[in-house]
Amino acid sequence: MPSDPAPPAHDAQAPGYIHHGTPAFRRVNLALFAAGFATFGLLYCVQPLLPEFSRDYGVGEAASALSLSLTTGVLAFGMLFAGALSDAWGRKSIMVGSTLLSALLVLASALMPNWPALLAVRALLGLTLSGLPAVAMTYLAEEMDVPSIGLGMGLYISGNAIGGMSGRLITGVLTDFAGWRVGVAVVAVLGIACALIFWRLLPPSRHFVAQPVSWRGLRQRFGVIFHDRGLPWLFAEGFLLLGAFVTVYNYLGYRLLAPPYNLSQAFVGSIFAIYLIGTFSSPWMGHLAGKLGRRKVLWTTFALMLAGVLLTLCDPLWLVLSGVIALTFGFFGGHSIVSSWVGRRAGAAKAHASSLYLFCYYMGSSIAGACGGLFYASQAWSGVAWFVAAMVVAGLAIALGLYRLPPLPQYAETPPTPMSRGAMP
Repeated sequence: MPSDPAPPAHDAQAPGYIHHGTPAFRRVNLALFAAGFATFGLLYCVQPLLPEFSRDYGVGEAASALSLSLTTGVLAFGMLFAGALSDAWGRKSIMVGSTLLSALLVLASALMPNWPALLAVRALLGLTLSGLPAVAMTYLAEEMDVPSIGLGMGLYISGNAIGGMSGRLITGVLTDFAGWRVGVAVVAVLGIACALIFWRLLPPSRHFVAQPVSWRGLRQRFGVIFHDRGLPWLFAEGFLLLGAFVTVYNYLGYRLLAPPYNLSQAFVGSIFAIYLIGTFSSPWMGHLAGKLGRRKVLWTTFALMLAGVLLTLCDPLWLVLSGVIALTFGFFGGHSIVSSWVGRRAGAAKAHASSLYLFCYYMGSSIAGACGGLFYASQAWSGVAWFVAAMVVAGLAIALGLYRLPPLPQYAETPPTPMSRGAMP
């Protein structure tokens, strides 16, 4: 079957693409900031509530973590198909519907009377949430000029960071004063407002070409991605990054609520304000990687995460919190670099590469986040810390190994092997 030509590579000054410093750049980033804020607030608002779920529903640490791990697991599988649906139905429509439906489901979760019902709603939430993250990465890669993608991705991830922080902070603090159900409902209402802002501000795609959904074509698109030597290793980095990060935050509350700290739920919830560091580290590290090279910067983010995990093994509270700060800074910087690198190497298969990356990313959260409960139950915090340290060391080894990858042309959008859309039936 003859194939259409691959989309032409766009350079820094190509007309029709969004450039840093323009009104269109600010509009897109404000819209995606709101969507990221909503999505990750809705996803992670239950994380500081795991000890509350253990008390209210009589479940253990690992079972309580299912309220988050189940959502991220379903989310991971949903994103394998979200990119294909957005190829057929359009980027913006998928993202708007995803954000609004997810907010309504979180509002419903605040009313669930028992543990199985809550888990069922949280599983469905994973499916609806899957429509935004992979498609947002694809939208940025399609609509922005190459030098602006790293900064745009970093600003989008900043919205994710503030949303994740705010969702956790709101539920964590309100639990002490009004109960966890009120906190979850407040996060849901904020999510609905952000969905409406996103719908009004985001410009329609200018470089999107609709393609019908084809299961055979979908298999071929996913298969051809692995012709690139670097992408599978970047997918592994995503698994390790979020797996390590979420595991620490899942079980930190259990540690700090117990002796010798005996902190209140409101204080433990306020610790999630550390997420604000991500609003600085993700764009800064992404921009730095664009200037110095991703290979030269990525390994430093894992080294910083490792230092942070080891600090949490200390007893003084200020050292524990310093370790969480270092881990958070390194995580957001690493995710910004790796996610933009995936879009750079994927060429014309951006949507499917983004879906595979985020599948691995959220499976890291689901699998490692749940396994961390077993380590906490058997060895308390030291078990969690050494489990996370092992994941970070593996990520550091991969980051150093990526030095051997051949560099891509500066502005080319197609990878070393042909991946044009037209080659797919």
